[in-house]
Amino acid sequence: MIELIKAGGPVMYPLMLLSVFALAGIMERLIFWFGIIKQEQKTAENILAIARHDLKLASLTAEQSLKVPVARFLYAPLALEDPEPELFRLALESTADEELAGMLKGEKLLEAAITLAPLLGLLGTITGLISSFGSLKIGDVAANTKSGSLTQGIAEALITTATGIIIAIFASVFHRLFLALQDQQVRLFMKFGNQLELIYRKQWQHNQSNS
Repeated sequence: MIELIKAGGPVMYPLMLLSVFALAGIMERLIFWFGIIKQEQKTAENILAIARHDLKLASLTAEQSLKVPVARFLYAPLALEDPEPELFRLALESTADEELAGMLKGEKLLEAAITLAPLLGLLGTITGLISSFGSLKIGDVAANTKSGSLTQGIAEALITTATGIIIAIFASVFHRLFLALQDQQVRLFMKFGNQLELIYRKQWQHNQSNS
């Protein structure tokens, strides 16, 4: 690896640094998604099951699970004191926007890696080619005296392009995965939010007719 970095030239150092940051971002997002996917379905279904009988108890249950995004999403309207149905829905929507935006916080780093890695690789190749051809004289080309060193120089120059593309592909795969997981969260939030809103509207209308 060290020899490969040396062969690629100075541009390999920012490429390696970028790959480390991208890997750190990927690991952080994997831990995040693995943690919430395991809990959210069960947590949301439990809160909704309790809400059908007692909204106050459902609020307390959601409050005890605030580490899970969907629990924070459901807790926001339940924590309000006898809100109007429209206010209840507004609390759901605003909290959903905040939670879903927070799930994308690591995506900017991956987007930067996807964009910058190929550009840095291309820059390394161009500077490597300039260096290879700059040390070559016209007479050497005609006599073919340095064709071996020229070929080696071009091969080394292409190392950075290959490295940049590999980093970009690796980051892109996980970036797409995380976007797909975020889209899944959108659907789950809509599903659970609509169910909770329906439960609340029924209970609110029942209380209004009895008062």
